Amino acid sequence: MDFASLFGAIGQIFTPWPFFMLFIGTALGIVVGAIPGLTGAMLIALTLPLTFYMEPFNAVVLLVSMYVGAISGGLITATLMRMPGTPASVMTTFDGYPMARSGRPGRALGLGITASFVGGLIAWGVLFTVTKPLSILATKFGPFEYFTLIMMAMVLIASVSEGSLVKGLISGLLGMLVSMPGVDPATGMPRLTFDWYMLNGGLQLLPVLIGTFAVSQIIKDCLDMGKLPDRAEVNNRGVLMSLRDFRRHAVNMIRSSFIGTWIGILPGIGASIGSVVAYTMAKNVSDHPEEFGRGSEEGIIASEAANNATVSGALIPLIAMGIPGSVIDAILIGALTIHSIQPGPTLFLTNGDIVWGMIATALIANILMWILMTSSVRYIANLIYLPRSFVLPVVMMFCVIGSYALNNTMFDVWVMLMFGVIGFLLERAKIPLGPFVIGFVLAPLAEQKLRSGLMMTAGDISPIWTRPFPLAFTIIAILLLVWPIVSDWRRKRRAA
Repeated sequence: MDFASLFGAIGQIFTPWPFFMLFIGTALGIVVGAIPGLTGAMLIALTLPLTFYMEPFNAVVLLVSMYVGAISGGLITATLMRMPGTPASVMTTFDGYPMARSGRPGRALGLGITASFVGGLIAWGVLFTVTKPLSILATKFGPFEYFTLIMMAMVLIASVSEGSLVKGLISGLLGMLVSMPGVDPATGMPRLTFDWYMLNGGLQLLPVLIGTFAVSQIIKDCLDMGKLPDRAEVNNRGVLMSLRDFRRHAVNMIRSSFIGTWIGILPGIGASIGSVVAYTMAKNVSDHPEEFGRGSEEGIIASEAANNATVSGALIPLIAMGIPGSVIDAILIGALTIHSIQPGPTLFLTNGDIVWGMIATALIANILMWILMTSSVRYIANLIYLPRSFVLPVVMMFCVIGSYALNNTMFDVWVMLMFGVIGFLLERAKIPLGPFVIGFVLAPLAEQKLRSGLMMTAGDISPIWTRPFPLAFTIIAILLLVWPIVSDWRRKRRAA
């Protein structure tokens, strides 16, 4: 454990400009997470163009702090309106909203804020401890190891996505297909460009991300413009947990934090699944399972500790192997690439200051998040009642500006609008967007590694089943594909 590098990064963050970025990022994340219809992925995608001319360290501090703040801020709407500000807070609605409606909104918010803080700290400890050893192990990976790891990640993402395995696979394959237009890296010839010269450089990551997440959400919110939330009065009473509360909920909080961290490490799963698994586990081992769904303190703590823990957990595969642990991590990979930084096992050697900046930001942003939310939750809660008719046009304006600023061409704006429609239609068809975006990000890397491996072996693909790591990753991918089918068959057989 490199404490000297960590303290060096913390010292750099506490200089004026990086700390300003951290404060703004965390506060904006909380605010956006608290406004229904706006998500952390949307915020970070919109902020990406603003980081073009920043120092890479400052850009990373801003984006990672937004990530932490957005996941935490979602609990405000989940508790007060039964509308999760982020998908990660869905489970919080089950118990947070009933507790708020019973006259204890401060208590419900306080439990969620403290659980988020503890979950973030525990996950950060794992991030600090295991990332560097894992990156050293990953340096021993060759092209076939990376190719099969990426394929396993894609299958894993599809198998745990909302909806069926088939829909998850369709989404991932569509994302891979969309990444194909452009110049073939092996032959140098255009492919799938349909003689349209603007496609020779391929579809850019930024317009695709902004369209898929921001514009599709704007379209969805425009259709629900007339829905108004019920008001719930919030005060600071009960926001701070007592030592007795900590003792009573310590086991649940620690268990849920480790579950969230582990789920976060698994590539592409994200905070939503982490909170579901932790909530289910808490209910199964609780002495009062009948209270879950009616305002259970255990349920709020399990959901929020787990979903915040996935943030630091998801940074582990991003830093160590260059594999995004969530959709937002896929956007962070795009941010690093914009600054000519290649995520992966050599990142500690080539850009150690950036790595330690990310790790230090995850720690300080969690502490700042707790301070900001406990001191100003009653004021932040009022933001959820902002009229969407004012918010959405401003967000759309930033979408257009961000896409146009990439290359100063309207082509990127049209790409953004097209993917906004595509993202909206995919969600209407219950096809998850996560596998689509991560497929788009990972497919070029998978193709590059496969081609490199085949060139090294003169076209021989047998190392996939003769080397231990590729074979293990392939077997896991096959099991992940087969297991849902077998489980469904067994369930139908039992029902019959």
